[in-house]
Amino acid sequence: MSDVSPLYRQRSTRPYLRDVDFDGDPTRLTNALLGRAKEIGLDAAGVVVDPLSGHADFLRVWIAERRHGQMGYLARPDALDRRADLRETFPAFRSAVVVAQGYHRDDPSDRSDDARRAVIARYARGDDYHAVLARRMEELHGWLEGRVGRTIEARVYVDTGPLLERELAHRAGLGWFGKNTMLLHPERGSYFFLGVLLLDLALEPTASFETDHCGSCRACLDACPTDALLGYDADGAPVMDARRCISYLTIELKGPIPRQHRSAMGNRVFGCDICQEVCPWNQKFARPTNEPRYAPRADLDGPGLVELAERVLEMSEKGYQRAFADSPLSRPRRRGLLRNLCVGLGNWGSEKAVDVLRHALSDDQPLVRGHAAWALGRIGSERARGALDARRLVEEDAWVREEISSALGG
Repeated sequence: MSDVSPLYRQRSTRPYLRDVDFDGDPTRLTNALLGRAKEIGLDAAGVVVDPLSGHADFLRVWIAERRHGQMGYLARPDALDRRADLRETFPAFRSAVVVAQGYHRDDPSDRSDDARRAVIARYARGDDYHAVLARRMEELHGWLEGRVGRTIEARVYVDTGPLLERELAHRAGLGWFGKNTMLLHPERGSYFFLGVLLLDLALEPTASFETDHCGSCRACLDACPTDALLGYDADGAPVMDARRCISYLTIELKGPIPRQHRSAMGNRVFGCDICQEVCPWNQKFARPTNEPRYAPRADLDGPGLVELAERVLEMSEKGYQRAFADSPLSRPRRRGLLRNLCVGLGNWGSEKAVDVLRHALSDDQPLVRGHAAWALGRIGSERARGALDARRLVEEDAWVREEISSALGG
């Protein structure tokens, strides 16, 4: 998922451990490892040997300002400590191999301008990247053990643990932080996943990426429909208010989407690529991926809002998890995706959405019913208002009743 964790650009200058017992040539081994990464389908790789993060203080301030919203896992003291020092996660740490794998595809079916269709972020249209990239990194680990001739203690992380992946990627030389907080590679843009392989073997560090190529460009800042991107702070760190980000609202937020952000979401029902789509570096350098498992699934490649909502409404939660077991869409669960679909249907505003929204208005989940009420209010037709009036007579949930009253102009 393109995630929403903020990162700061300052490189740590504190001392780190070196593996003085390694009897090989770290430079030659590192070069061979980076070459092997390319051979197995990874687009870029680098090495970090300093376990200490230079971003820990920035992260703590960002958390204190509550810009992380409901992502409580970011604020846990143990998680903050682990992000600050890789040895808290992996005591045997000697080096980290950071890899990138692109997922972009030329996408004639990205119909974000067609309000009838559900737009799903590019990264989530194919198989779950966690499993795909982790398998590549396990292969890299196995190759390294064969090359060194001993068991190497290691851990693989693909957006699954308390690591500052983008900071590590920056220190490994994979790119710079754009104003949209994404890591930008000078030859590939930002459409790629990051993985980290922690090792008990010292390698030679690769040079960090020191140049910011965003300059005076404001494309991402100006295009963000919810004003989630706040630009650089006084220290040069790109800042995001995750509470306003469409990716956060459609994936991480578990409760109701604030009314003031619903219309700005348009028909984006899972994640958001706007700040990447408008980036000149992506427009010029993004390349189609060679990984077949990132190819869009037919049912997630610009599906109709009505059709997808009808399909999900007929599912139980277990059925939903089965249907999307190998997809990032499993994360928001059935009620979360239906919530998002209701918002998309309301923003479409067509009478053709009334029947499926009437169905959603009687769903078992209050979260779904409340957003269906909002959507029917947006449509505002006689049939839509009739459905709201009928539901108001039997609705028992106080929040849903409030949404119905608001939708009817109360």
